[in-house]
Amino acid sequence: MPLTSLEKIIPMLQVAIGPVILISGVGLLLLTMTNRLGRAIDRVRQLTRELPDRTGREREHILAQVTILYRRARMIRLSITLAALSALLASALIITLFLTALLQWEAGLPASLIFIACMSSLFASLLAFIRDINMSLHALKLELESIKPDLD
Repeated sequence: MPLTSLEKIIPMLQVAIGPVILISGVGLLLLTMTNRLGRAIDRVRQLTRELPDRTGREREHILAQVTILYRRARMIRLSITLAALSALLASALIITLFLTALLQWEAGLPASLIFIACMSSLFASLLAFIRDINMSLHALKLELESIKPDLD
């Protein structure tokens, strides 16, 4: 295995800073997403505890809320999975960058493909997150219709 001088490693350290910052940002997104998932799960648990005491329209209303919350939780799970995959791919990119420097490989294509996969996963995660937010607003509208029916 050829040894590489520190002078050749320093540019790789500089290049690796971008993916490291990406991992940090994705970590903050994951924190937000897991908090939203926890809140949705807690709300479902609260509603299911109320369910035996309700009948008729109230029971149907609670079941509709539980259905929406379950769909939201699934969407948030998808978003979390894709964001975590993005962070894993950013980590793989950093490893690839260092291995190419240490072993003096020409691995521009693999590094590019990993980066594209990383960004695609992050993109899809954010789309799922936006979908969850829209579902959340829809659920709020349904809940408020009983109070003020002319919401737009």
